[in-house]
Amino acid sequence: MIKRWIILLLAVQTAAAAALAVLLYHEWRPPLLAALPALHALLCAAFGVAAVIAVRLLLSLNNFHLSAHFGSATPDAHKLNAVSALRLIGGEFLSSLRVSTLDMLRPVGLRLTPQAQAQGLPVLLLHGYACNSGYWRPLSALLAQANISHLAIDLEPLGAGIDELAPQVQAAVQRLCAATGSAQVVIVGHSMGGLVARAWLRRYGAAQSARIVTLGSPHQGTALARTAPGRNGAQMRRGSAWLVELAAAEANLQREIFTSIYSVHDNIVAPQDSSHIPRARNLVYGGIGHVALGRHPAILAAVLDEVRQAGASQDKRRKSS
Repeated sequence: MIKRWIILLLAVQTAAAAALAVLLYHEWRPPLLAALPALHALLCAAFGVAAVIAVRLLLSLNNFHLSAHFGSATPDAHKLNAVSALRLIGGEFLSSLRVSTLDMLRPVGLRLTPQAQAQGLPVLLLHGYACNSGYWRPLSALLAQANISHLAIDLEPLGAGIDELAPQVQAAVQRLCAATGSAQVVIVGHSMGGLVARAWLRRYGAAQSARIVTLGSPHQGTALARTAPGRNGAQMRRGSAWLVELAAAEANLQREIFTSIYSVHDNIVAPQDSSHIPRARNLVYGGIGHVALGRHPAILAAVLDEVRQAGASQDKRRKSS
């Protein structure tokens, strides 16, 4: 479903760029271009595209502004200078463009490595709010290169409550285990996907999961979700009743199977330390935006390391039993 929405949004943006280009072509008639109609049209088209991109950039900048307003204090080790701040903004903006214009048009699905070459535990990938499995294309390529079987699913419907998505995760876990012959999987969730993994854990238990890795997940909620539509959007709001109930239900669960990876410069989760999970393994980075977490080399390397460690730990337990 989200793929259709992405196509529709791209069509609207394309139409807006074309309308601006046509309007400018008829209203802007510089003498220097009178004898060069093709160049005139090309410049007008470039302006239309640039205007649409500029609007998207302004929306991204507004998210950074809001996240800074509601955000937690930045540790001295992650303070930014002008250059690194521009790199942060540019990296997040380009990542958002790539994900929303290319990656989400190509869902990942199931990627199996031949049994003789398979390494470690299979991985289940859970995308975030208003995304689909295409978000995981960079990590999918890295897992395939490492001969790790994986499955990325599309969580639907878009506005469903997070608990309603847990059965889809269970079905995916069973499918991945059946396809690989493994008794356990590693779950990796971005943003809301990490909360979906927690909802699944509450309902189905930890027997089938060796490790749960979350990227930029609002475990204590985010102030920027205050206007997010859908039941899932309301549940991710700071201090929501659902998050309080979820945390209370997890009091006796094995928090040690969690690894939370997040950035102190997340532009969607604010305050940023909302991604911290007590009694879990927390890996904190700086200079990386929310969407960029799924394609930043340092984050991808950290996720792959967590996946490999989970597989190695299982092998050690199997040999000692």
